[in-house]
Amino acid sequence: MNLRLPADLDRRLDELAAEEHTSKSALLLQGAELLLQRRARGREIREGMDFVLGHDAELLKRLEDA
Repeated sequence: MNLRLPADLDRRLDELAAEEHTSKSALLLQGAELLLQRRARGREIREGMDFVLGHDAELLKRLEDA
């Protein structure tokens, strides 16, 4: 896989890699994993909210009116 980075991003990754004593490749892998985890967590939260709103709609309405 080839990846073309804008010059500024490449420079900033170089700096961070040096600070962290790691490679740019390792940083990009960490970033990809974090992105995937964030998306999965967002999906889980939306699914949980949909479940609650669907199964507890009557209860939520009663609480709203209380």
